[in-house]
Amino acid sequence: MKVWLINHYATAMFMDKAGRHYWFARELNRRGFEVTVFTSAEFFADKIIDLGDKKYGIKKTDNIPFVFVKTNTSKGNGIRRIRSWIAFYRNLFPSSKAYAKKNGKPDVIVASSVHPLTMVAGIQIAKRMKIPCICEIRDLWPEAIFQFGKTKETSLLGRILIAGEYWIYRKANALIFTKEGDTDYLKERRWTKEQGGNIDLEKCHYINNGVDVKEFNKRAKEFVYDDIDVNCNKFNVTYAGTIRSVNNVGNLLDTALLLREKDGYEDIQFLIFGTGDQFKDLKERIEKEHIDNVKMKGSVERKYIPYILSKSSINMLNYAQSQYNWTRGNSSNKLFEYMASGKPIISTVHMGYSIIKRYNCGVELDEDTPEALAEQIMRFHDMDILERDKIGKNASNGAEDFDFSALTEKLIKAIESVV
Repeated sequence: MKVWLINHYATAMFMDKAGRHYWFARELNRRGFEVTVFTSAEFFADKIIDLGDKKYGIKKTDNIPFVFVKTNTSKGNGIRRIRSWIAFYRNLFPSSKAYAKKNGKPDVIVASSVHPLTMVAGIQIAKRMKIPCICEIRDLWPEAIFQFGKTKETSLLGRILIAGEYWIYRKANALIFTKEGDTDYLKERRWTKEQGGNIDLEKCHYINNGVDVKEFNKRAKEFVYDDIDVNCNKFNVTYAGTIRSVNNVGNLLDTALLLREKDGYEDIQFLIFGTGDQFKDLKERIEKEHIDNVKMKGSVERKYIPYILSKSSINMLNYAQSQYNWTRGNSSNKLFEYMASGKPIISTVHMGYSIIKRYNCGVELDEDTPEALAEQIMRFHDMDILERDKIGKNASNGAEDFDFSALTEKLIKAIESVV
């Protein structure tokens, strides 16, 4: 069976040989499928794969063809990003037609967000080829746009976006949601057939993000990160991810200040890996306030993350409670890397459909305050080592359920439901 996976932002997966659609493609190929990934020729906001005058180019990695569709750079303001989406959408049609002419049309298309134009193109291309299209919703747009205040739901743009979203959900032959509770959103909109709408919940599938456990463990051994803070004997509280408002990383600095004043907790230090629009301000704050128990490490190559997380004492899933609807669950990639590392997890958000609670692999805070976080860090610090190791073992055992070999079986069921 031939499967096309379409994801505007899968280019980095080709470079890293890692990521959701790379792993899906690899696992499907191992099971006898023939998979092609369509993605953008843009692999950073300011870097484009040179295709010359061609609409697309093809490169292979691990016997997976990646079709790079011509787009423009999205560096700068939001308008450039939207132009990049439109270019990807428009160039998908001639690219897919030419590729199918040489290699045969697929049996099914899986079109993945983030932006909705990818799914619109997937539905339209599939209709022309008279094949089914599965739409994968990795982020509920436009809800996220409304929550971050980019536009209002009642505005003309808001109503157009909602109508477009409903069109996608109706026209797709099947839907994949990455958070377990995302179908609750369909019920809230009263779009399900049971409520008089047009969407059959039977065509909805839940496939969360995950981790390649075997590859994670392999990298943790092979790619040692030579850093004195990572490899010291201190009680490391590690955060690895984006540093922006929704991640509320400043809360870690406030917590570090509280713990600095506590006797018996001098060995606790915070290691923050990643970059974002708040990185510079937080680093300046650390220097100004002499917060010596926080180390801002910046970005590191992806291959070192397994080692870094496995050397931690606690891994932080850090968010602001007020900036997102957390009731439907969590599909954060780092959650599953944290679990694979075999270390306890502290989440500053109480999640719906909680994976952390289900696997008893950490704790979720009712309040995202420095006082509440400091209390839990001290509790884990003082915990008997065997008890803490048991929680870490629960995490690594739970990661097996989100290994891409298991997730691919769920994807195959979704494919079989439409083919």
